[in-house]
Amino acid sequence: MDGIAKYLSADMPVLQITWARYFFTVAFTLPIMFFFFNKQLTWSEKPKLQIIRGIILLCANICFFYSISVISLAKALTLAFIAPLIVTALSPVILGERVGVRRWAAVVVGFIGTLVVIRPGFVELNLASFAALGTGVMYGFYLLITRKLSTSDNPLLTLLLTGLTGAIIISFAMPFVWVQPTLNQWYLMCSIGVFAIIGHLFLILSLKYADASKLAPFSYFEIITNILIGYYFFSNFPDSWTFLGLFIIICSGIYISRRESHISSN
Repeated sequence: MDGIAKYLSADMPVLQITWARYFFTVAFTLPIMFFFFNKQLTWSEKPKLQIIRGIILLCANICFFYSISVISLAKALTLAFIAPLIVTALSPVILGERVGVRRWAAVVVGFIGTLVVIRPGFVELNLASFAALGTGVMYGFYLLITRKLSTSDNPLLTLLLTGLTGAIIISFAMPFVWVQPTLNQWYLMCSIGVFAIIGHLFLILSLKYADASKLAPFSYFEIITNILIGYYFFSNFPDSWTFLGLFIIICSGIYISRRESHISSN
């Protein structure tokens, strides 16, 4: 999905690419949910929180698609990987969870990893790098809200409302930015929604069979595919500093995940 979005960004506005991601996701999932899962779609107990969650994810998607239109897939994704660190740092405030010294240390180490990637003072900072960081921050808030909703609302309903919220809001901007796509671009826009659905489907299925804390480290596998796609299709390969920063961020994220799993099992 990221590779297609980056490819389309050469000729299309980022907002239109984001619209495609939401429109086709809703267009494919809405009929399926109403025909096969309509009995599970009871109304939300926290509709305002659902709308806020949808808005935050929409903003995160806009920021990320903008960032990959300017910088490499690997660098953007590396900076966005601060999301688990944001969750750990803010969970005491938002969820009332206790975070010990070890996990706070891991958050600090992870932040150092992001500084290694962007290297302020050594390389020119650009808006795309900050947009990628903003993606990680907003996705962290998104995950925290998802945790709060998981105790009250059906996950299928949460998935549907998130998509509808984003699709409705982003559609208002389309008359101002719309670029008429070619037939091939329509296919690619549609495929963004398809890949988003497949990704969410696998995510839901994985969470059905294992705890989130055990699955979290596997999310870092995404960086491997993004490096391969970036190199093969866009001739972008991360430099050694990006790899070092990525290694630091991944280690801190995995440590936090393992620590949460250990605490929850005791």
